[in-house]
Amino acid sequence: MKFLERELIGLDVEVQSAEDAIRAAGSLLVSGGAADASYVDAMVQAYGDKGPYFVLAPHIALPHAKAEDGVHEASVAFVRLKRPVVFGHQTNDPVDLVFALGSASNADHIALLRRLTLLLNDPSHVQCFREATSPDDIENMILRRNEV
Repeated sequence: MKFLERELIGLDVEVQSAEDAIRAAGSLLVSGGAADASYVDAMVQAYGDKGPYFVLAPHIALPHAKAEDGVHEASVAFVRLKRPVVFGHQTNDPVDLVFALGSASNADHIALLRRLTLLLNDPSHVQCFREATSPDDIENMILRRNEV
């Protein structure tokens, strides 16, 4: 499992649209070897078909697709957008924190969501995602959390 590892983090990424944001986060899964490019296309397609159902909290999106769409390893990638973009969610727009989830099974999906939810339920952790100056800041926050 790859969970917000250094190579899966992009900070102050410039995008023009929700689709661009999904592709930016998804491309980290691809470059990290966790998914195929077809998985990124499937995430964008899911957004097009189902709307912003994965904008689960104010300013936070968790795009994903089905495992069979090209996931090799359970993983979470993160991009912080330089400027927030509108995903079309009635209450949680605009989005500036995008976590792309790649699950190889339903059990992996639940495990990733649980781990990410526990992290994002702490406002100080969300603040760290907003203020990190490097991927190391995020990695250190996760390590400190795991020590508790």
